[in-house]
Amino acid sequence: MAVGDVSMPHMHVVQGVKIGSAEAYVRYPNRRDLVIFEFAQGSNVAGVFTQNAFCAAPVHVSKLHLEQANPRYLVINTGNANAGTGKLGMENAQFTCLKLAELAQVEQYEVLPFSTGVIGEQLPIERLVQGLQPALNTLDENSWVDAATGIMTTDTTPKGASEQFELDGVTYTMTGISKGAGMIRPNMATMLSFVATDVPIARSLVQQMLKISVDQSFNRITVDGDTSTNDSCIFVATGLAGGTEISSVEDPRYAIVLDVLSRVMKRLAQLIIRDGEGATKFITVAVEGGNDTQECCDIAYSIAHSPLVKTAIFASDPNWGRILAAIGYAGVKDLDVEKIQVWLDDVQICKDGGAAADYTEEAGARVMSQTEMTIRVDLGRGQAKDTVYTCDLSYDYVKINADYRS
Repeated sequence: MAVGDVSMPHMHVVQGVKIGSAEAYVRYPNRRDLVIFEFAQGSNVAGVFTQNAFCAAPVHVSKLHLEQANPRYLVINTGNANAGTGKLGMENAQFTCLKLAELAQVEQYEVLPFSTGVIGEQLPIERLVQGLQPALNTLDENSWVDAATGIMTTDTTPKGASEQFELDGVTYTMTGISKGAGMIRPNMATMLSFVATDVPIARSLVQQMLKISVDQSFNRITVDGDTSTNDSCIFVATGLAGGTEISSVEDPRYAIVLDVLSRVMKRLAQLIIRDGEGATKFITVAVEGGNDTQECCDIAYSIAHSPLVKTAIFASDPNWGRILAAIGYAGVKDLDVEKIQVWLDDVQICKDGGAAADYTEEAGARVMSQTEMTIRVDLGRGQAKDTVYTCDLSYDYVKINADYRS
């Protein structure tokens, strides 16, 4: 069961984006598992992808096609990652693009493929291809919720975020979906996420805005520390709502649109953590007082990745020594532990490197028993700060992953 409010908002229509889906029986019967996005001609598209050296065939193909053109179509399947599948996996990813291109009457390189699911198994390419036309037949601008459902794997809930805002008298929309619940420690962007706006934005700025917003959202979450082979995040600007194109960072509208994009991305990223496999608690790890952002992130991730910290939180056990240990092995050089302060929400558990004089186990247990909490660390050595979001580690995480292929 997901933690906190994970409800789908009203998903506002993005002018120039249509979505279709179908039951292609990629792995499981009687569920949507094939999704197609169609973008209006002239849309500007940007992407960021996993840095896992064993990245999946569709990641290779998507990166290649993005270098050649602005894509018109995305095709996403769930149930099979098409990763660790060798030459045949590459051929299947390309063949998927070819067949959709033929049906949609576009060039093959105008299609980007995405896959998510079990690693190391070949795509059931015939079933997938047979699902393309049915998905195309359902293309509609109001299908964001169906798409969010169609890309789920071990997710327990679809994930979406949507905002409308006004610039110079024109109403614009920013809407997106994501999926992910396990194998979550992005080292680029996200698991799978697709965000679109009808603001007119130059292609070079679309890529720049995506990178900036991803760094403070999808690159600041972790469920289990495992970087997926298939992580991909796409940002599309159709420009169809009207107005003049944003072509410079000096344009005052640039900062406004970037702020909206960052909020949508952050919401989508946090929804992944709230729906982490077996999660019962949502945890914010905020580190301040660092010399630079990197060391703040190193310590935040060290805490967020620690199985001992995460299992203690699951059990509501204020075993705060585990937090100190994680800070200590994070690899930050010349760390003066006597300057370190640590809090659980408003309860200080560590003062100047040792137990806070007024700390009590009862106060620590009170915070640990909450479904949402913040671990705050002050390193006392600089002005830098950063934040990472994670969840606890429960019995169900082991059960879900032990039974994943059954």
